[in-house]
Amino acid sequence: MSYAKIAHEGLWKNNPAMVQLLGLCPLLATSSTVINATGMALATLFVILFTNVLISAIRAHTRKEIRIPVFVMIIAAAVTAVELFMNAWLHELYLRLGIFIPLITTNCMILGRAEAFASKNAIPRAAFDGLMMGAGFGLVLIALGALREAIGQGTLLAGAELLFGAAAASWELRLIPGFEGWLLLVLPPGAFIGLGLLVAAKQWLDLRAERRAPAAAAPEATAEAEAVQ
Repeated sequence: MSYAKIAHEGLWKNNPAMVQLLGLCPLLATSSTVINATGMALATLFVILFTNVLISAIRAHTRKEIRIPVFVMIIAAAVTAVELFMNAWLHELYLRLGIFIPLITTNCMILGRAEAFASKNAIPRAAFDGLMMGAGFGLVLIALGALREAIGQGTLLAGAELLFGAAAASWELRLIPGFEGWLLLVLPPGAFIGLGLLVAAKQWLDLRAERRAPAAAAPEATAEAEAVQ
């Protein structure tokens, strides 16, 4: 598989959040704001990148009978490192994300990529696959956070100082003065509604691209036939 195809699979065609619908627990629970979503996205990206690289590196030395426990131990070690880092350096954000940081260990996307790709490919490809899958998941997470925060609270980047330091306290944007937002989007049902809208938008774009493909191919086929004649 080429690097371009790996990127397309992770970011769009086989996106873990919008196509495979994996990792929905942290996706829905931590996407109430852009900053919460960005923190979880970065944590997940680091874990899947680290585990893909390490699992690819030891794939020739791991017996098939014990590969799944080995993969889980590696994922748990990466998650523990992320949790300790956030607790030490991003404590307020760590408290906001709470139990969903250690729950990254159970994210099916990470274990799935370890089994399906990292354990069967060399380190460069495994690392790139982890980067693209993590980025695809993270972008959906941030987009959902932006949608929910904008409509649910009428703001963007609220609490930016939790992730970027005190200098980012002024980054918060009030989109519409006086608009306090719709509470529904902040509550759990709003997460399902927002994700449903994102999935529907992707399906619409894919269907539109499929309909355009034959129309674009027809003139090329006609030109080739005329050239042969």
